[in-house]
Amino acid sequence: MREGSLEAPKRHPLNWRDADFTDETKLFAEMERVFDLCHGCRRCFNLCDSFPRLFDLVDESPTGEVDGVAKADYWKVVDACTLCDMCFMTKCPYVPPHAWDLDFPHLMVRARAVKFKQGKFDKKQGQLSEMDRNGPLGVGFSGIANWASKRGNALTRPVMETVNGIHRDAHLPEFARQSCRKRAKAEPVTVNPHAPAVGRKAVIYASCFGEYNDPDIVLDTRKVLAINGIAAEIVYPECCGMPQLEQGDIARVAEKARRVAAALKPYVDGGHDIVVPVASCALMLKFEWPLIESGDENVKNLSRATFDVTEYVVDIAAKEGLADGLKPLGGGVVAHIACHARAQNMGRKAEELLKLIPGTETKVIERCSGHGGSWGIMKAWFETGMKVGAPVARDAAKAAPAYVVSECPLACDHIKQGMERKDFTVSGPGETLRHPVQLLARAYGL
Repeated sequence: MREGSLEAPKRHPLNWRDADFTDETKLFAEMERVFDLCHGCRRCFNLCDSFPRLFDLVDESPTGEVDGVAKADYWKVVDACTLCDMCFMTKCPYVPPHAWDLDFPHLMVRARAVKFKQGKFDKKQGQLSEMDRNGPLGVGFSGIANWASKRGNALTRPVMETVNGIHRDAHLPEFARQSCRKRAKAEPVTVNPHAPAVGRKAVIYASCFGEYNDPDIVLDTRKVLAINGIAAEIVYPECCGMPQLEQGDIARVAEKARRVAAALKPYVDGGHDIVVPVASCALMLKFEWPLIESGDENVKNLSRATFDVTEYVVDIAAKEGLADGLKPLGGGVVAHIACHARAQNMGRKAEELLKLIPGTETKVIERCSGHGGSWGIMKAWFETGMKVGAPVARDAAKAAPAYVVSECPLACDHIKQGMERKDFTVSGPGETLRHPVQLLARAYGL
């Protein structure tokens, strides 16, 4: 047996319907096997907080080995995982097809599925993750919701910390005053009939963040596609289920996958590309859903038709060429390559996209921001997330950019908050822009 794998990582479908999947005894046996391999390797010591926790537990155990760690302490490792996938994608030499068959993130998903079945999941965090319930309420009452959630609100944030478990200093994204699709109807775009990419067909999957929190990312995506000759409808059947995956509610994710794939089937069958502006959602549609619902043809076809927006624009540039009209931005850019963009195994498409803008000085940072979705705003984990993301914030602050962008908008906000702790604040138009595609729209004058 070789000491590591030279083949490309390959993931197995999640066998979540099998009774063994949520059998705690069998889970602990597999965790002990995997933790022992991790302990003997330790390449992932500088990723998320899960691995330092694991190695400390081992080193402080009576035996100095995994067999000396109490099974109850395994959950300390599980709870610290953000499901970023970077151990699987970039560090671990023992991922399948290696015979040791190590998939740490999906083992953490399995562990959370066991906790979910036992009713031991974080119910406060679970309620925060109900985006298709909370989103319309937040948009409908955006004035009071945004006032209440604003950092520094000494009246409401301590209460939210006590009641909801949200750290009082964690930045929370504002709710939009109107949903994305409502704004799209009121703000039509003109499609450029002379662009080289005329003839492509695409729809934009808005994501819950784009629908309820920052429609500008989605609308700017539509503008960029329109100037490049593509009339793209904005669709949003429902949330992709990433928040439920974090909780271990795999059955719920499977339901969402089947419903969304069925809703988008007419577009896929009609030859449309599905363009997704948020990296975590693109990852779900491309990779996680086919592993959860491996027998659903609609899910598999949707996966093959899905593109991250940066990937899609770079593809246009490479194959047909972009429409003329791009102008320099007038300021440096820090581009964060989000973990869930890296996990799509598509290359640094955000960097490639920004290189299309003339005269743009870009500093690329390819490290974890430390946010981890709803995990990163909770009182139990916020400071850990800030610590993990501190090197990114430090390097970004040193660059003193006019713009900070990421394929993950939540990561962008987290980085900017970290930069504030380094005494640098992004101001001007860069204060509200989050995503690389928005800088392309700005360079086009859109």
